[in-house]
Amino acid sequence: MLCYVTDRRALTEVTPSDPLAALARKVKEVVAAGVDWVQIREKDLPAAKLVSLTRQSLNIAAKLCSERSRATRILVNDRLDVAIAERAGGIHLGEKSLPVSEAKRLVESARQKQAIDASFLVGVSCHSIEAAVAAQRDGANYIFFGPAFATPSKDSFGAPQGLTKLAEVCRSVSIPVLAIGGITLQNAQSCITAGAAGLAAIRLFQNAHDLTNIVERLHQTITDSRL
Repeated sequence: MLCYVTDRRALTEVTPSDPLAALARKVKEVVAAGVDWVQIREKDLPAAKLVSLTRQSLNIAAKLCSERSRATRILVNDRLDVAIAERAGGIHLGEKSLPVSEAKRLVESARQKQAIDASFLVGVSCHSIEAAVAAQRDGANYIFFGPAFATPSKDSFGAPQGLTKLAEVCRSVSIPVLAIGGITLQNAQSCITAGAAGLAAIRLFQNAHDLTNIVERLHQTITDSRL
């Protein structure tokens, strides 16, 4: 799995007057290139604008994926209310977000009311083995673990975790682990070899000049590692 994590403030082509339009164009580009998941991570957006962006992203994914068997899943960061209201593909929680167990309770309630699909995912970012094990215990469907390598966007989480710790986390849980933080074409293989089920990134996808080629190469890397 490959996941693009949005960051409109870091878009190189953003114009101050319309950053959300630029981000919607980037989401369209990423979906067209074949990325599996898009996580809408715009924590400072007012609810109305986040709803609009999520709706646009879901429409983009539905339109572009109608001609291929595998659709791009749209995840919403932190805002479970928005994810449910817009029938997104899942919610991604941070370590300071709603607890996984509580999110799962609310998700199950929404499922019973048929407000969301049965395939709705609950994921969480983890920065330790203990957090990863707890996330699985509480019902998370997947986790992001990192930062795997040095990256400006993850400086607040401390020093890179490294491949050894990534491998330990992957061995400690049975749910999919996506490596995040400083992921590049050069180190992607080492993350998959360490046991990661996929890769999540901002700059790798957001700043790519030949995105389709990068996505194809990363998918091939993951496929080859499973042979």
